[in-house]
Amino acid sequence: MESLYFIAIVPPKDIQLEITLLKQEIAKKYGSKHALKSPPHITLHMPFKWKDKKLDQLGNAVKDMNTQLVPFRLVLKDFNYFEPRVVYINVVKNLTLEELQKKILDECRKKLKLNNANYKNQPFRPHVTIAFRDLKKQMFYRAKEEFEKRAYSGKFGVKRIELLKHDGKKWNVL
Repeated sequence: MESLYFIAIVPPKDIQLEITLLKQEIAKKYGSKHALKSPPHITLHMPFKWKDKKLDQLGNAVKDMNTQLVPFRLVLKDFNYFEPRVVYINVVKNLTLEELQKKILDECRKKLKLNNANYKNQPFRPHVTIAFRDLKKQMFYRAKEEFEKRAYSGKFGVKRIELLKHDGKKWNVL
């Protein structure tokens, strides 16, 4: 059997709570609930299928990546959009984060034989999604208009990356 996994940075509990409240606000005002199916996060490796019987190998690879991780700080600032469905919190440009993401992709390709073709032509645009997929176009433009007038800021130290698993309904940090 296979399950879906992805690798991400998950902010500390206080920032998770702030962002979850924003997700809940968008769900209530604009009918977009899908973002509530995962904890607030910054994706470093997009979702992939992995055999459950080989979970130890995957877990050990993530542990190895964490032992090599040199802690750094991230800054979240204001809101942005991928038209016509996604509202997100910006991650301020950070070279250490960009290097970490490249290293993770490289490690996953070499050690785990993960090749996500979707990554080859996409630039890394780190962000924390607060609405997507089920946000209807008309509601997207209303949400965009509101969030263009709002500010958000958050800072936190990154000390580890996390492996998340989909349980059939939502994503959970392992």
